[in-house]
Parts: sequence; structure tokens; C-alpha cells
Amino acid sequence: MTVRIGVITFPGSLDDRDAQRAVRIAGAEPVALWHGSHDLEGVDALVLPGGFSYGDYLRAGAIAALSPIMSEVKDAAAQGMPVLGICNGFQMLVEAHLLPGGLIRNNHQHFVRRDQKLTVENSDTAWTNAFRAGQEIVIPLKNADGGYIADEQTLDRIEGEGLVAFRYAGVNPNGSLRDIAGLTNEAGNVVGLMPHPEHATEAGFGPDTSAAMRSGVDGLDFFTSAIAAVARVAA
Repeated sequence: MTVRIGVITFPGSLDDRDAQRAVRIAGAEPVALWHGSHDLEGVDALVLPGGFSYGDYLRAGAIAALSPIMSEVKDAAAQGMPVLGICNGFQMLVEAHLLPGGLIRNNHQHFVRRDQKLTVENSDTAWTNAFRAGQEIVIPLKNADGGYIADEQTLDRIEGEGLVAFRYAGVNPNGSLRDIAGLTNEAGNVVGLMPHPEHATEAGFGPDTSAAMRSGVDGLDFFTSAIAAVARVAA
């Protein structure tokens, strides 16, 4: 069985081709999907990629969350399909209320770009099962509106229910409350994060490691996790 993972392109998407390449490197078949369509083309999982959809007008991800295809994304997520939102895709997921809270301008008011250390908080999701809880990974980060916010009651709930998927380690690059870098839903099939795992899937093009420059491939495990999750359901 070849797992087919759809990558949705929105007006202003920048990292859709990178996400497609990451899917291919992981061993799945990437399927290009269009924001204006209502057809998911029978894919097994979905990626909402990074970029600046609709120019980030109104709020980052707010207009894209109302795109035609998001009706199908919501239905698929409700039925258990693995859905990953990366950076702008994470913003879409919170704007579409598939994940709680919101994302606002970085607290220092500047675009940030860095190789970011993360701590894996939840390794029981469709996109994190190849990691172990407490594992530290390095994933490239680039955003201007990456500050995660929620009211105290919501923060306490997501902490108590284990919905924090990733936490910033070493430094908080954007002022996210409680160092939250990524979340999962209660079912574990929807995950969103601000860093870009698709940029850490191929040796020679990832973050520096102690072994060699540009050798970091921690992002690959996001996609192999989804492949494994789909295969388990199909078995």
C-alpha cells in the first residue's frame, strides 16, 4: 500500500512544494490539492503548508480557513484523517477551530528565522508517534505571527489533557504562552506547529548537527509517523 498525502496550495503558499518533497522522501505519494476545490482526491492524510495565505490579511490564516476545501478538511479531520498544519497551516487550524487558541504577532515585532530546539511533549499522535516523549529535536522556524495565545482556562485544559505536542526549548522565539510550539487535538489526528519539519527531511539541507553541517533530519519523522498511522488503520 502506498500512502497518499495531500498538500493543499492556497494563494500565497510558499512551502507546498517543500512539503510535497518531504512526503516523497518519507516514502509516501504527494498529491497536490487546490484551495478552491472540494475534492480531496482520496488521500490518506493532509498537510496545510506554510506561507502567507491571502497575504496574511485580516489575520494570518483567517481567510484561508474559509477556503472551499476547508469544509472537506474539517469533515476528514472529524472522521480521523491525519491533518498537519505547518506555520501558516497551524494558523489556519486555529482559525478553523480544529485546534484551540490563536496566533498573533511575535512579541518582539520582528520576523524570526532560526533552527529551533523543540521538546516533544506528546508522542501519541498520528504525526509524532516516531518520537519519544521528552525527546529534543531541531526544526527550522520562520514566522512573524507565531505567538501562541489562549485564555488561562484553555491553557490549563490543553496542559491537563496532554494536548501540547511540542514546546520551545532553550529559547522562546516569539513569546508563545507556556512555550507552546505545537498542539494536537483530543483524537491525536490533527497536529499544528509553527516550525517547519519539511525543511529538515534531507541530509545536506537541514539544520546543523554535532555530526555535520546541514545534516539534521528530525522533520522526517513527522511524515513517517503519518505513514505508520495510516498503515495501522488500514491493517
